[in-house]
Amino acid sequence: MFGVSVAAAFIALTAQLAVPAVIRSTIDQALDSRSRELTPFIWALVALGLTRGAFAFAYRYGLYSMAYKIDYDLRAIIYEHLTRLSFSFYDRIQSGQVISRANSDIRSVQMYLAFAPLMAMSLLSFVIALAFMLSINVVLTLLAIFALPGVYLVGVRLRNYIFPLSWIVQSRLADVATIVEENVTGVRVVKSFAAEGQQVKLLGRAAQKLQWAMVRQVLARAHHAPIMENLPRVGIALVLLYGGWLVIEGRLSLGTIVAFNAYILMLQAPFRLLGFFMMLGQRARASAERIFEILDEKPDIVDPVDPVVLDEPAGRVDFEGVVFGYGEGPAVLDGLELHIEPGETVAIVGRTGCGKSTIARLLPRFYDVRTGHVSVDGVDVRQLQLASLRANVGLVLDEPFLFSTSIHDNIAYGRPDADRDEVVAAARSAQAHGFIEQLSDGYDTIIGERGYTLSGGQRQRIAIARTLLVNPRILILDDATSAIDVHVEEAIHDALRNLLKGRTTIVIAHRLSTISLADRVVLMEGGRVVASGSHSSLMAGEPRYAQVLAHAEDEPGDDEAPDGLEREIEATRSRGLLEGIEATVNPLGPGGMGPMGGVS
Repeated sequence: MFGVSVAAAFIALTAQLAVPAVIRSTIDQALDSRSRELTPFIWALVALGLTRGAFAFAYRYGLYSMAYKIDYDLRAIIYEHLTRLSFSFYDRIQSGQVISRANSDIRSVQMYLAFAPLMAMSLLSFVIALAFMLSINVVLTLLAIFALPGVYLVGVRLRNYIFPLSWIVQSRLADVATIVEENVTGVRVVKSFAAEGQQVKLLGRAAQKLQWAMVRQVLARAHHAPIMENLPRVGIALVLLYGGWLVIEGRLSLGTIVAFNAYILMLQAPFRLLGFFMMLGQRARASAERIFEILDEKPDIVDPVDPVVLDEPAGRVDFEGVVFGYGEGPAVLDGLELHIEPGETVAIVGRTGCGKSTIARLLPRFYDVRTGHVSVDGVDVRQLQLASLRANVGLVLDEPFLFSTSIHDNIAYGRPDADRDEVVAAARSAQAHGFIEQLSDGYDTIIGERGYTLSGGQRQRIAIARTLLVNPRILILDDATSAIDVHVEEAIHDALRNLLKGRTTIVIAHRLSTISLADRVVLMEGGRVVASGSHSSLMAGEPRYAQVLAHAEDEPGDDEAPDGLEREIEATRSRGLLEGIEATVNPLGPGGMGPMGGVS
Protein backbone atom coordinates (compact mmCIF):
# COMPACT_ATOMS: atom_id res chain seq x y z
CA MET A 1 0.00 0.00 0.00
CA PHE A 2 2.74 2.45 0.95
CA GLY A 3 4.76 1.81 -2.21
CA VAL A 4 1.69 2.23 -4.43
CA SER A 5 0.74 5.45 -2.63
CA VAL A 6 4.23 6.88 -3.03
CA ALA A 7 4.26 6.00 -6.74
CA ALA A 8 0.84 7.61 -7.21
CA ALA A 9 2.01 10.69 -5.32
CA PHE A 10 5.08 10.99 -7.53
CA ILE A 11 2.98 10.75 -10.71
CA ALA A 12 0.51 13.37 -9.40
CA LEU A 13 3.36 15.66 -8.45
CA THR A 14 5.05 15.23 -11.82
CA ALA A 15 1.80 16.16 -13.57
CA GLN A 16 1.44 19.23 -11.35
CA LEU A 17 5.00 20.38 -12.00
CA ALA A 18 4.61 19.89 -15.75
CA VAL A 19 1.69 22.33 -15.90
CA PRO A 20 3.80 25.55 -15.69
CA ALA A 21 6.09 24.23 -18.43
CA VAL A 22 3.10 23.62 -20.71
CA ILE A 23 1.71 27.06 -19.85
CA ARG A 24 5.05 28.62 -20.80
CA SER A 25 4.98 26.85 -24.17
CA THR A 26 1.33 27.83 -24.70
CA ILE A 27 1.98 31.54 -24.07
CA ASP A 28 5.15 31.60 -26.13
CA GLN A 29 3.37 29.77 -28.95
CA ALA A 30 0.46 32.21 -28.82
CA LEU A 31 2.83 35.16 -29.08
CA ASP A 32 4.72 33.61 -31.97
CA SER A 33 3.35 35.16 -35.12
CA ARG A 34 4.51 32.25 -37.25
CA SER A 35 2.50 29.53 -35.50
CA ARG A 36 -0.46 29.92 -33.17
CA GLU A 37 -1.76 26.36 -33.04
CA LEU A 38 -2.72 25.98 -29.37
CA THR A 39 -4.93 22.89 -29.44
CA PRO A 40 -2.18 20.38 -28.51
CA PHE A 41 -1.22 22.49 -25.50
CA ILE A 42 -4.83 22.79 -24.35
CA TRP A 43 -5.26 19.03 -24.56
CA ALA A 44 -1.98 18.56 -22.72
CA LEU A 45 -3.21 20.78 -19.87
CA VAL A 46 -6.48 18.83 -19.69
CA ALA A 47 -4.61 15.52 -19.63
CA LEU A 48 -2.25 16.74 -16.92
CA GLY A 49 -5.18 17.97 -14.82
CA LEU A 50 -7.00 14.64 -15.09
CA THR A 51 -3.83 12.70 -14.36
CA ARG A 52 -3.05 14.78 -11.31
CA GLY A 53 -6.61 14.48 -9.99
CA ALA A 54 -6.77 10.70 -10.40
CA PHE A 55 -3.39 9.97 -8.87
CA ALA A 56 -3.85 12.57 -6.11
CA PHE A 57 -7.01 10.69 -5.09
CA ALA A 58 -5.08 7.41 -5.10
CA TYR A 59 -2.17 8.62 -2.99
CA ARG A 60 -4.35 10.51 -0.53
CA TYR A 61 -6.62 7.53 -0.04
CA GLY A 62 -3.65 5.23 0.46
CA LEU A 63 -1.71 7.48 2.82
CA TYR A 64 -4.75 8.51 4.85
CA SER A 65 -5.74 4.86 5.17
CA MET A 66 -2.27 4.11 6.49
CA ALA A 67 -2.52 6.98 8.98
CA TYR A 68 -5.83 5.67 10.32
CA LYS A 69 -4.43 2.12 10.41
CA ILE A 70 -1.56 3.39 12.57
CA ASP A 71 -4.14 5.14 14.76
CA TYR A 72 -6.05 1.86 15.14
CA ASP A 73 -2.89 -0.13 15.88
CA LEU A 74 -1.72 2.42 18.43
CA ARG A 75 -5.03 2.33 20.27
CA ALA A 76 -4.91 -1.47 20.32
CA ILE A 77 -1.32 -1.46 21.59
CA ILE A 78 -2.10 1.03 24.35
CA TYR A 79 -5.24 -0.80 25.48
CA GLU A 80 -3.46 -4.15 25.51
CA HIS A 81 -0.62 -2.60 27.49
CA LEU A 82 -3.04 -1.02 29.96
CA THR A 83 -4.63 -4.40 30.62
CA ARG A 84 -1.21 -5.82 31.49
CA LEU A 85 -0.17 -3.07 33.88
CA SER A 86 -0.30 -3.82 37.57
CA PHE A 87 -2.66 -2.38 40.15
CA SER A 88 0.19 -0.27 41.53
CA PHE A 89 0.15 1.75 38.30
CA TYR A 90 -3.55 2.55 38.65
CA ASP A 91 -3.05 3.42 42.32
CA ARG A 92 -0.83 6.37 41.40
CA ILE A 93 -2.42 7.74 38.21
CA GLN A 94 -5.79 9.37 37.70
CA SER A 95 -8.19 7.51 35.45
CA GLY A 96 -8.81 10.72 33.47
CA GLN A 97 -5.11 10.90 32.63
CA VAL A 98 -5.22 7.36 31.27
CA ILE A 99 -8.39 8.04 29.27
CA SER A 100 -6.94 11.25 27.86
CA ARG A 101 -3.78 9.55 26.67
CA ALA A 102 -5.73 6.70 25.14
CA ASN A 103 -8.07 9.12 23.31
CA SER A 104 -7.19 12.79 22.81
CA ASP A 105 -3.43 12.20 22.73
CA ILE A 106 -3.83 9.48 20.13
CA ARG A 107 -6.11 11.82 18.21
CA SER A 108 -3.35 14.44 18.13
CA VAL A 109 -0.88 11.91 16.76
CA GLN A 110 -3.44 10.69 14.21
CA MET A 111 -4.12 14.25 12.97
CA TYR A 112 -0.41 14.79 12.48
CA LEU A 113 -0.04 11.50 10.61
CA ALA A 114 -3.05 12.29 8.42
CA PHE A 115 -1.69 15.74 7.56
CA ALA A 116 1.92 14.62 7.11
CA PRO A 117 1.42 13.20 3.56
CA LEU A 118 0.18 16.59 2.32
CA MET A 119 3.14 18.32 3.91
CA ALA A 120 5.54 15.75 2.50
CA MET A 121 4.14 16.30 -0.99
CA SER A 122 4.44 20.06 -0.56
CA LEU A 123 8.09 19.71 0.44
CA LEU A 124 8.78 17.40 -2.48
CA SER A 125 7.13 19.85 -4.86
CA PHE A 126 9.32 22.56 -3.33
CA VAL A 127 12.49 20.62 -4.16
CA ILE A 128 11.46 19.73 -7.71
CA ALA A 129 10.09 23.21 -8.42
CA LEU A 130 13.38 24.66 -7.19
CA ALA A 131 15.24 22.41 -9.62
CA PHE A 132 13.02 23.60 -12.51
CA MET A 133 13.59 27.22 -11.52
CA LEU A 134 17.36 26.79 -11.41
CA SER A 135 17.25 25.33 -14.90
CA ILE A 136 15.36 28.43 -16.13
CA ASN A 137 17.33 31.23 -14.46
CA VAL A 138 19.74 31.02 -11.52
CA VAL A 139 19.56 34.71 -10.59
CA LEU A 140 15.75 34.73 -10.51
CA THR A 141 15.83 31.59 -8.38
CA LEU A 142 18.18 33.15 -5.84
CA LEU A 143 15.92 36.19 -5.63
CA ALA A 144 12.88 33.94 -5.12
CA ILE A 145 14.45 32.09 -2.17
CA PHE A 146 16.06 35.21 -0.70
CA ALA A 147 13.77 35.30 2.35
CA LEU A 148 13.58 31.55 3.04
CA PRO A 149 16.34 31.45 5.71
CA GLY A 150 14.32 33.98 7.69
CA VAL A 151 11.26 31.75 7.42
CA TYR A 152 13.29 28.82 8.74
CA LEU A 153 14.55 30.78 11.74
CA VAL A 154 11.05 31.97 12.61
CA GLY A 155 9.82 28.39 12.30
CA VAL A 156 12.49 27.09 14.69
CA ARG A 157 11.56 29.77 17.22
CA LEU A 158 7.88 28.89 16.91
CA ARG A 159 8.60 25.18 17.33
CA ASN A 160 10.65 25.71 20.48
CA TYR A 161 7.91 27.89 21.95
CA ILE A 162 4.94 25.73 21.03
CA PHE A 163 6.23 22.35 22.25
CA PRO A 164 6.06 23.09 26.01
CA LEU A 165 2.70 24.80 25.48
CA SER A 166 1.44 21.71 23.65
CA TRP A 167 2.49 19.53 26.58
CA ILE A 168 0.66 21.83 29.00
CA VAL A 169 -2.47 21.84 26.81
CA GLN A 170 -2.58 18.03 26.63
CA SER A 171 -1.99 17.74 30.36
CA ARG A 172 -4.77 20.20 31.16
CA LEU A 173 -7.09 18.44 28.73
CA ALA A 174 -6.46 15.32 30.80
CA ASP A 175 -7.21 17.25 34.01
CA VAL A 176 -10.58 18.32 32.60
CA ALA A 177 -11.27 14.74 31.47
CA THR A 178 -10.45 13.49 34.97
CA ILE A 179 -12.92 15.86 36.62
CA VAL A 180 -15.67 15.02 34.13
CA GLU A 181 -15.06 11.28 34.51
CA GLU A 182 -15.11 11.50 38.31
CA ASN A 183 -18.29 13.60 38.26
CA VAL A 184 -20.05 11.09 36.03
CA THR A 185 -18.94 7.96 37.87
CA GLY A 186 -19.31 9.57 41.29
CA VAL A 187 -22.57 11.39 40.62
CA ARG A 188 -24.26 9.71 43.58
CA VAL A 189 -21.59 10.95 45.99
CA VAL A 190 -21.78 14.44 44.47
CA LYS A 191 -25.54 14.59 44.84
CA SER A 192 -25.45 13.04 48.32
CA PHE A 193 -23.34 15.95 49.54
CA ALA A 194 -25.23 18.51 47.42
CA ALA A 195 -21.82 19.37 45.96
CA GLU A 196 -22.92 20.10 42.39
CA GLY A 197 -21.94 23.77 42.64
CA GLN A 198 -18.55 22.89 44.09
CA GLN A 199 -17.86 20.44 41.26
CA VAL A 200 -18.95 22.96 38.62
CA LYS A 201 -16.49 25.48 40.08
CA LEU A 202 -13.77 22.84 40.11
CA LEU A 203 -14.40 22.04 36.46
CA GLY A 204 -14.56 25.75 35.64
CA ARG A 205 -11.13 26.36 37.15
CA ALA A 206 -9.63 23.44 35.24
CA ALA A 207 -11.30 24.55 32.00
CA GLN A 208 -10.03 28.11 32.52
CA LYS A 209 -6.47 26.86 32.93
CA LEU A 210 -6.92 24.88 29.71
CA GLN A 211 -8.30 27.97 27.97
CA TRP A 212 -5.32 30.08 29.04
CA ALA A 213 -2.85 27.51 27.73
CA MET A 214 -4.70 27.16 24.42
CA VAL A 215 -4.95 30.94 23.97
CA ARG A 216 -1.22 31.29 24.55
CA GLN A 217 -0.64 28.57 21.97
CA VAL A 218 -2.87 30.29 19.42
CA LEU A 219 -1.27 33.66 20.22
CA ALA A 220 2.18 32.26 19.54
CA ARG A 221 1.07 30.95 16.17
CA ALA A 222 -0.73 34.22 15.38
CA HIS A 223 2.50 36.13 15.97
CA HIS A 224 4.70 33.88 13.87
CA ALA A 225 2.43 32.59 11.09
CA PRO A 226 2.04 35.93 9.22
CA ILE A 227 5.82 36.31 9.10
CA MET A 228 6.26 32.77 7.79
CA GLU A 229 3.56 33.26 5.17
CA ASN A 230 4.56 36.73 3.96
CA LEU A 231 8.35 36.60 3.92
CA PRO A 232 8.36 34.48 0.71
CA ARG A 233 6.34 37.25 -0.99
CA VAL A 234 9.41 39.46 -0.78
CA GLY A 235 10.99 37.02 -3.20
CA ILE A 236 8.00 37.28 -5.53
CA ALA A 237 8.32 41.06 -5.61
CA LEU A 238 12.02 40.82 -6.46
CA VAL A 239 11.33 38.25 -9.18
CA LEU A 240 8.63 40.42 -10.75
CA LEU A 241 10.92 43.45 -10.75
CA TYR A 242 13.95 41.72 -12.18
CA GLY A 243 12.01 39.28 -14.38
CA GLY A 244 9.84 42.04 -15.79
CA TRP A 245 12.96 44.00 -16.71
CA LEU A 246 14.37 40.89 -18.45
CA VAL A 247 11.12 40.49 -20.44
CA ILE A 248 11.19 44.16 -21.47
CA GLU A 249 14.82 43.78 -22.53
CA GLY A 250 13.89 40.70 -24.57
CA ARG A 251 16.22 38.45 -22.60
CA LEU A 252 13.35 36.37 -21.16
CA SER A 253 10.08 35.28 -22.74
CA LEU A 254 6.73 36.19 -21.20
CA GLY A 255 5.81 32.51 -20.97
CA THR A 256 8.97 31.84 -18.99
CA ILE A 257 8.26 34.53 -16.40
CA VAL A 258 4.66 33.28 -16.03
CA ALA A 259 5.89 29.72 -15.53
CA PHE A 260 8.52 30.95 -13.10
CA ASN A 261 5.86 32.66 -11.00
CA ALA A 262 3.81 29.47 -11.01
CA TYR A 263 6.80 27.61 -9.58
CA ILE A 264 7.24 30.33 -6.96
CA LEU A 265 3.66 29.66 -5.84
CA MET A 266 4.61 26.01 -5.45
CA LEU A 267 7.54 27.12 -3.31
CA GLN A 268 5.15 29.12 -1.14
CA ALA A 269 2.70 26.28 -0.52
CA PRO A 270 4.83 24.54 2.13
CA PHE A 271 5.34 27.81 3.98
CA ARG A 272 1.62 28.55 4.05
CA LEU A 273 1.15 25.16 5.72
CA LEU A 274 4.32 25.20 7.79
CA GLY A 275 2.97 27.12 10.80
CA PHE A 276 -0.10 24.93 11.15
CA PHE A 277 1.91 21.78 10.51
CA MET A 278 4.50 22.73 13.12
CA MET A 279 1.75 23.34 15.67
CA LEU A 280 0.30 19.91 14.87
CA GLY A 281 3.75 18.41 15.04
CA GLN A 282 4.58 19.86 18.44
CA ARG A 283 1.20 18.83 19.80
CA ALA A 284 1.72 15.34 18.39
CA ARG A 285 5.21 15.24 19.87
CA ALA A 286 3.89 16.17 23.31
CA SER A 287 1.09 13.62 22.95
CA ALA A 288 3.50 10.94 21.77
CA GLU A 289 5.72 11.52 24.81
CA ARG A 290 2.68 11.22 27.08
CA ILE A 291 1.63 8.03 25.29
CA PHE A 292 5.10 6.52 25.56
CA GLU A 293 5.17 7.35 29.26
CA ILE A 294 2.47 4.71 29.55
CA LEU A 295 3.98 2.31 27.01
CA ASP A 296 7.34 2.54 28.80
CA GLU A 297 5.67 1.63 32.08
CA LYS A 298 6.59 -1.93 33.00
CA PRO A 299 4.09 -4.13 34.84
CA ASP A 300 5.21 -5.07 38.34
CA ILE A 301 3.33 -8.35 38.28
CA VAL A 302 4.43 -10.69 35.48
CA ASP A 303 4.76 -14.41 34.93
CA PRO A 304 8.07 -15.93 36.07
CA VAL A 305 10.50 -17.27 33.49
CA ASP A 306 9.34 -20.85 34.01
CA PRO A 307 5.85 -20.57 35.55
CA VAL A 308 4.10 -23.38 37.37
CA VAL A 309 0.59 -24.02 36.07
CA LEU A 310 -1.93 -24.34 38.88
CA ASP A 311 -4.07 -27.23 37.64
CA GLU A 312 -6.86 -28.54 39.88
CA PRO A 313 -5.29 -27.39 43.15
CA ALA A 314 -6.20 -28.89 46.50
CA GLY A 315 -6.67 -25.36 47.80
CA ARG A 316 -4.24 -24.96 50.70
CA VAL A 317 -3.42 -21.28 51.28
CA ASP A 318 -0.50 -19.99 53.36
CA PHE A 319 0.62 -16.49 54.33
CA GLU A 320 4.05 -16.80 55.94
CA GLY A 321 5.77 -13.78 57.48
CA VAL A 322 4.02 -11.45 55.04
CA VAL A 323 4.94 -7.77 55.18
CA PHE A 324 3.13 -5.54 52.69
CA GLY A 325 2.25 -1.89 52.14
CA TYR A 326 0.81 0.05 49.22
CA GLY A 327 3.54 1.84 47.28
CA GLU A 328 5.95 3.58 49.64
CA GLY A 329 3.32 3.76 52.36
CA PRO A 330 3.45 2.14 55.79
CA ALA A 331 3.03 -1.59 56.16
CA VAL A 332 -0.59 -2.73 56.15
CA LEU A 333 0.37 -6.33 56.87
CA ASP A 334 3.26 -6.76 59.30
CA GLY A 335 4.45 -10.32 59.75
CA LEU A 336 1.13 -11.97 58.85
CA GLU A 337 0.93 -15.70 59.56
CA LEU A 338 -2.21 -17.37 58.24
CA HIS A 339 -2.69 -20.97 57.17
CA ILE A 340 -5.90 -22.29 55.61
CA GLU A 341 -6.47 -25.98 54.93
CA PRO A 342 -7.99 -27.26 51.66
CA GLY A 343 -11.77 -27.00 51.78
CA GLU A 344 -11.75 -24.88 54.94
CA THR A 345 -13.87 -21.75 55.23
CA VAL A 346 -12.20 -19.02 57.26
CA ALA A 347 -13.82 -15.74 58.28
CA ILE A 348 -11.44 -12.82 58.76
CA VAL A 349 -12.61 -10.18 61.20
CA GLY A 350 -11.01 -6.93 62.29
CA ARG A 351 -11.34 -3.20 62.44
CA THR A 352 -11.03 -1.01 59.37
CA GLY A 353 -7.41 -0.76 58.23
CA CYS A 354 -6.23 -3.99 59.84
CA GLY A 355 -5.47 -5.55 56.45
CA LYS A 356 -8.43 -7.84 55.79
CA SER A 357 -9.12 -6.73 52.22
CA THR A 358 -5.40 -6.62 51.49
CA ILE A 359 -5.32 -10.39 51.94
CA ALA A 360 -7.93 -10.62 49.18
CA ARG A 361 -5.60 -8.68 46.86
CA LEU A 362 -2.42 -10.59 47.63
CA LEU A 363 -3.76 -14.11 47.10
CA PRO A 364 -4.59 -13.61 43.37
CA ARG A 365 -1.30 -11.66 43.18
CA PHE A 366 -2.66 -8.23 42.34
CA TYR A 367 0.35 -7.05 44.35
CA ASP A 368 3.60 -8.68 45.48
CA VAL A 369 4.59 -8.81 49.14
CA ARG A 370 7.60 -6.89 50.43
CA THR A 371 8.83 -9.85 52.42
CA GLY A 372 7.45 -13.26 53.23
CA HIS A 373 5.49 -15.68 51.09
CA VAL A 374 1.94 -16.18 49.85
CA SER A 375 1.51 -19.71 48.55
CA VAL A 376 -1.13 -22.04 47.16
CA ASP A 377 -0.55 -25.77 47.68
CA GLY A 378 2.95 -24.95 48.88
CA VAL A 379 3.93 -23.01 45.74
CA ASP A 380 4.69 -19.31 46.08
CA VAL A 381 2.19 -17.35 43.97
CA ARG A 382 5.15 -15.53 42.39
CA GLN A 383 6.14 -18.84 40.81
CA LEU A 384 2.66 -19.58 39.46
CA GLN A 385 1.32 -18.73 36.02
CA LEU A 386 -0.91 -15.70 36.58
CA ALA A 387 -3.72 -16.90 34.32
CA SER A 388 -3.96 -20.28 36.06
CA LEU A 389 -3.74 -18.70 39.52
CA ARG A 390 -6.52 -16.21 38.88
CA ALA A 391 -8.65 -18.84 37.15
CA ASN A 392 -8.64 -20.79 40.42
CA VAL A 393 -9.19 -17.82 42.75
CA GLY A 394 -12.65 -16.26 42.60
CA LEU A 395 -13.06 -12.82 44.14
CA VAL A 396 -16.32 -11.04 45.00
CA LEU A 397 -15.98 -7.54 46.44
CA ASP A 398 -18.34 -5.43 48.49
CA GLU A 399 -19.08 -3.00 45.62
CA PRO A 400 -19.03 -5.09 42.44
CA PHE A 401 -18.38 -3.65 39.02
CA LEU A 402 -20.84 -4.53 36.27
CA PHE A 403 -20.49 -3.73 32.58
CA SER A 404 -22.96 -1.87 30.37
CA THR A 405 -24.14 -5.06 28.71
CA SER A 406 -26.83 -7.65 29.36
CA ILE A 407 -27.20 -9.50 32.63
CA HIS A 408 -26.35 -12.73 30.80
CA ASP A 409 -23.07 -11.28 29.52
CA ASN A 410 -22.18 -9.95 32.98
CA ILE A 411 -22.71 -13.31 34.64
CA ALA A 412 -20.86 -15.11 31.82
CA TYR A 413 -17.99 -12.60 31.84
CA GLY A 414 -15.48 -15.13 33.17
CA ARG A 415 -16.84 -17.87 30.89
CA PRO A 416 -18.07 -16.31 27.64
CA ASP A 417 -18.82 -19.77 26.23
CA ALA A 418 -21.34 -20.58 28.98
CA ASP A 419 -24.84 -21.32 27.72
CA ARG A 420 -28.06 -19.88 29.14
CA ASP A 421 -28.77 -22.91 31.34
CA GLU A 422 -25.40 -22.58 33.06
CA VAL A 423 -25.91 -18.84 33.56
CA VAL A 424 -29.38 -19.43 35.03
CA ALA A 425 -28.02 -22.12 37.36
CA ALA A 426 -25.36 -19.73 38.67
CA ALA A 427 -27.98 -17.01 39.12
CA ARG A 428 -30.24 -19.40 41.06
CA SER A 429 -27.35 -20.32 43.36
CA ALA A 430 -26.75 -16.62 44.02
CA GLN A 431 -30.47 -15.99 44.61
CA ALA A 432 -30.54 -13.65 41.60
CA HIS A 433 -32.85 -15.57 39.26
CA GLY A 434 -36.05 -14.24 40.83
CA PHE A 435 -35.44 -10.54 40.31
CA ILE A 436 -33.82 -11.13 36.90
CA GLU A 437 -36.97 -12.83 35.64
CA GLN A 438 -39.02 -9.81 36.72
CA LEU A 439 -36.98 -7.44 34.53
CA SER A 440 -38.42 -6.41 31.17
CA ASP A 441 -36.02 -8.51 29.08
CA GLY A 442 -34.95 -10.99 31.72
CA TYR A 443 -31.36 -12.12 31.23
CA ASP A 444 -31.10 -9.99 28.08
CA THR A 445 -31.79 -6.77 30.01
CA ILE A 446 -29.12 -4.12 29.43
CA ILE A 447 -28.29 -2.88 32.91
CA GLY A 448 -26.60 0.43 32.04
CA GLU A 449 -23.27 1.87 33.08
CA ARG A 450 -21.78 0.12 36.12
CA GLY A 451 -25.13 -1.57 36.67
CA TYR A 452 -26.57 1.41 38.50
CA THR A 453 -30.06 0.60 37.22
CA LEU A 454 -29.97 -2.22 39.78
CA SER A 455 -29.90 -1.99 43.55
CA GLY A 456 -26.70 -2.64 45.46
CA GLY A 457 -27.96 -6.02 46.59
CA GLN A 458 -28.93 -7.03 43.06
CA ARG A 459 -25.50 -6.06 41.75
CA GLN A 460 -23.83 -8.12 44.45
CA ARG A 461 -25.93 -11.18 43.64
CA ILE A 462 -24.99 -10.90 39.96
CA ALA A 463 -21.32 -10.60 40.97
CA ILE A 464 -21.63 -13.71 43.13
CA ALA A 465 -23.28 -15.56 40.23
CA ARG A 466 -20.46 -14.43 37.93
CA THR A 467 -17.88 -15.91 40.27
CA LEU A 468 -19.81 -19.12 40.92
CA LEU A 469 -20.12 -19.76 37.17
CA VAL A 470 -16.33 -19.86 36.91
CA ASN A 471 -16.38 -22.42 39.76
CA PRO A 472 -13.03 -21.46 41.33
CA ARG A 473 -11.25 -23.82 43.72
CA ILE A 474 -10.54 -20.93 46.08
CA LEU A 475 -13.22 -18.35 46.80
CA ILE A 476 -12.81 -14.93 48.43
CA LEU A 477 -15.92 -13.09 49.61
CA ASP A 478 -14.86 -9.57 50.60
CA ASP A 479 -17.92 -8.41 52.53
CA ALA A 480 -19.84 -9.67 49.50
CA THR A 481 -23.29 -9.55 51.11
CA SER A 482 -22.94 -6.14 52.76
CA ALA A 483 -25.60 -4.47 50.59
CA ILE A 484 -28.09 -7.34 50.68
CA ASP A 485 -31.05 -7.30 53.02
CA VAL A 486 -31.21 -9.86 55.78
CA HIS A 487 -33.85 -12.13 54.19
CA VAL A 488 -32.03 -12.35 50.85
CA GLU A 489 -28.72 -12.80 52.66
CA GLU A 490 -30.11 -15.81 54.51
CA ALA A 491 -31.23 -17.35 51.23
CA ILE A 492 -27.81 -16.74 49.67
CA HIS A 493 -26.09 -18.21 52.72
CA ASP A 494 -28.21 -21.36 52.44
CA ALA A 495 -27.07 -21.73 48.83
CA LEU A 496 -23.47 -20.87 49.68
CA ARG A 497 -23.22 -23.49 52.43
CA ASN A 498 -23.59 -26.23 49.82
CA LEU A 499 -21.29 -24.50 47.35
CA LEU A 500 -18.58 -23.91 49.97
CA LYS A 501 -18.26 -27.60 50.76
CA GLY A 502 -14.89 -28.85 49.54
CA ARG A 503 -13.90 -25.34 48.43
CA THR A 504 -11.30 -23.21 50.22
CA THR A 505 -13.07 -19.99 51.14
CA ILE A 506 -11.95 -16.75 52.74
CA VAL A 507 -14.83 -14.66 54.05
CA ILE A 508 -14.07 -11.05 54.97
CA ALA A 509 -17.08 -10.14 57.02
CA HIS A 510 -18.66 -7.74 59.46
CA ARG A 511 -22.06 -9.38 59.91
CA LEU A 512 -22.41 -12.19 62.40
CA SER A 513 -24.64 -14.02 59.92
CA THR A 514 -21.78 -14.09 57.42
CA ILE A 515 -19.28 -15.20 60.05
CA SER A 516 -21.54 -18.16 60.78
CA LEU A 517 -20.57 -19.63 57.40
CA ALA A 518 -17.00 -20.17 58.58
CA ASP A 519 -15.37 -23.24 60.07
CA ARG A 520 -12.88 -20.94 61.77
CA VAL A 521 -12.71 -17.23 62.61
CA VAL A 522 -9.47 -15.24 62.46
CA LEU A 523 -9.17 -11.92 64.30
CA MET A 524 -6.73 -9.40 62.81
CA GLU A 525 -5.21 -6.33 64.40
CA GLY A 526 -2.36 -4.16 63.16
CA GLY A 527 -1.74 -6.33 60.12
CA ARG A 528 -1.36 -9.55 62.11
CA VAL A 529 -3.47 -12.47 63.29
CA VAL A 530 -4.01 -11.99 67.01
CA ALA A 531 -6.56 -14.73 67.65
CA SER A 532 -8.07 -17.72 65.88
CA GLY A 533 -10.83 -20.15 66.75
CA SER A 534 -14.54 -20.70 66.56
CA HIS A 535 -16.98 -17.86 67.02
CA SER A 536 -18.08 -19.11 70.41
CA SER A 537 -14.55 -19.63 71.72
CA LEU A 538 -13.48 -16.15 70.62
CA MET A 539 -16.57 -14.57 72.17
CA ALA A 540 -15.76 -16.35 75.41
CA GLY A 541 -12.02 -15.77 75.58
CA GLU A 542 -11.10 -12.79 73.38
CA PRO A 543 -12.58 -9.41 74.42
CA ARG A 544 -11.18 -7.70 71.34
CA TYR A 545 -13.28 -9.96 69.12
CA ALA A 546 -16.50 -8.96 70.88
CA GLN A 547 -15.50 -5.30 70.60
CA VAL A 548 -14.93 -5.62 66.84
CA LEU A 549 -18.36 -7.18 66.34
CA ALA A 550 -19.95 -4.50 68.50
CA HIS A 551 -18.47 -1.80 66.31
CA ALA A 552 -19.09 -3.60 63.01
CA GLU A 553 -21.98 -1.34 62.06
CA ASP A 554 -19.71 1.69 62.43
CA GLU A 555 -17.04 0.19 60.19
CA PRO A 556 -18.75 -1.10 57.05
CA GLY A 557 -15.67 -1.16 54.80
CA ASP A 558 -11.97 -1.96 54.74
CA ASP A 559 -10.27 0.42 52.39
CA GLU A 560 -6.53 0.23 52.78
CA ALA A 561 -5.44 1.03 49.21
CA PRO A 562 -4.01 4.52 48.65
CA ASP A 563 -6.72 5.92 46.45
CA GLY A 564 -7.30 9.63 47.03
CA LEU A 565 -11.08 9.58 46.67
CA GLU A 566 -11.44 6.52 48.89
CA ARG A 567 -9.26 8.04 51.61
CA GLU A 568 -11.30 11.23 51.46
CA ILE A 569 -14.56 9.28 51.79
CA GLU A 570 -13.09 7.21 54.63
CA ALA A 571 -11.90 10.36 56.41
CA THR A 572 -15.37 11.85 56.04
CA ARG A 573 -16.90 8.63 57.30
CA SER A 574 -14.63 8.70 60.37
CA ARG A 575 -15.90 12.18 61.22
CA GLY A 576 -19.39 10.74 61.35
CA LEU A 577 -20.74 12.79 58.45
CA LEU A 578 -21.32 10.13 55.83
CA GLU A 579 -23.33 7.92 58.15
CA GLY A 580 -25.76 10.77 58.76
CA ILE A 581 -26.36 11.23 55.07
CA GLU A 582 -26.59 7.49 54.44
CA ALA A 583 -29.13 7.22 57.23
CA THR A 584 -31.42 9.71 55.52
CA VAL A 585 -30.67 9.30 51.83
CA ASN A 586 -28.74 6.02 51.56
CA PRO A 587 -28.08 6.30 47.80
CA LEU A 588 -25.17 3.85 47.85
CA GLY A 589 -26.39 1.19 50.22
CA PRO A 590 -24.48 0.30 53.41
CA GLY A 591 -21.55 -1.25 51.52
CA GLY A 592 -18.13 0.37 51.43
CA MET A 593 -16.36 1.54 48.28
CA GLY A 594 -13.20 -0.44 47.63
CA PRO A 595 -10.20 1.18 45.94
CA MET A 596 -10.34 -1.42 43.19
CA GLY A 597 -13.65 -0.02 42.04
CA GLY A 598 -15.43 -3.23 42.97
CA VAL A 599 -14.00 -5.30 40.10
CA SER A 600 -14.73 -8.87 40.97
